Amino acid sequence: MKFTKAVVLGTVAAGALLAGPAVTARADEVVRIAYIDPMSGPFASTGRLGEQHFRFAIDRVNAAHAAGNRTFELVVMDNEVSPEKSLTMFRKAVDDGIHYITQGDGSSVAFALSDATAKNNRRDPEHAVLYLNYAAVDPALTNEKCNWWHFRFDADSDMKMKALADYIVASPNIHKVYVFNQDYSFGQSVEKAAVAMIGGKRADLAIVGTERVPLGKVTDFTPYIAKMRAAGADAVVTGAWGADLTLLVKAAADTGFPATFFTYYLGARETVQAVGMAGKGDAQISEWHENVDAPAIDRMAAEFKAKYNENFYYWRVVDMIDTLAAAMKKADSSDPLKVGKVLSGMKFDTPLGHEEIRADNHQLLQPMYVSILAPDMPHMFPGVPLGFKTIKRFDAEETRLPTTCAMKAPG
Repeated sequence: MKFTKAVVLGTVAAGALLAGPAVTARADEVVRIAYIDPMSGPFASTGRLGEQHFRFAIDRVNAAHAAGNRTFELVVMDNEVSPEKSLTMFRKAVDDGIHYITQGDGSSVAFALSDATAKNNRRDPEHAVLYLNYAAVDPALTNEKCNWWHFRFDADSDMKMKALADYIVASPNIHKVYVFNQDYSFGQSVEKAAVAMIGGKRADLAIVGTERVPLGKVTDFTPYIAKMRAAGADAVVTGAWGADLTLLVKAAADTGFPATFFTYYLGARETVQAVGMAGKGDAQISEWHENVDAPAIDRMAAEFKAKYNENFYYWRVVDMIDTLAAAMKKADSSDPLKVGKVLSGMKFDTPLGHEEIRADNHQLLQPMYVSILAPDMPHMFPGVPLGFKTIKRFDAEETRLPTTCAMKAPG
């Protein structure tokens, strides 16, 4: 089904209304969304950046009345990237009558929240919760551990690795790859995918090392850079994020390690500023970057920077909030079950191209970009004359992978 997405950035083709009697929301209904991510601890800056993007996206949706006569309100809950604290925040949200939660920092947290959501909704359907995942990308969340009440708006780590691996395997100047990740479910999935998709794909291309470090515990990555250098690595593949990635690339820059980094999350301003000009040629896989030709998002990015003095980074947060508003308007309800049924299988267009929320596992398919830090770009980072340059674009359908998900819709 293809739906009208009456959002701030544009419209999409119309489709059928959700089957069943419509439930009309009361005038000026406030729909609260619990944002459960780190506001303190080593990843606080990542959590705060996410909060800014959510507030920005919600302000735009509310101003445009994109959810009909409903307005969104963000409720920030600090979990310190702890699954245990996240479950406490989840229970508090449910007790407070909140029906929508979002989270992205840490797949270990995502597994806990997905499981808690499914159990809560089975036991207490009158207080059902919909979980909107904007950044936790362990593939199992939409495969063997899938849950109908969970929707992911970021590409999973296998989808991202396939794009990076295709580029690395096709690059004749890359011969020795070191795989480096944080030691939890997401990092383990990145390592597994990298070894499977890069190792042995070319006679002169080899994985020369794999390593994992505790999440948020390492303050000096210099010894790990020394290991990479000793292994002769000319490329490093990493799913590290937040402060861990910033410290890793800074250690590489400070020690003059010349290998190219292939990352999932290089695009944050503080990370690029940490690596400086040594980051020239380093790569990322993302759903957007500032030099993609998308004038509507350029205008939004400029508004975000003017408001927060920070580079716009999470296009997918705006995309997710826009899509939620459109689904809620289509369902004419804020009921999580009705909204979830609209989201499941939803197809729409964005300034970047066609997108689809898979009905079989609730994974968003969206265009993806492999890009490198390059000089003389229209948009560059403050203090570092580098900006991202697209070297490969993948249409949404090209990112589709097989799924083992066997979820069933409630009722």
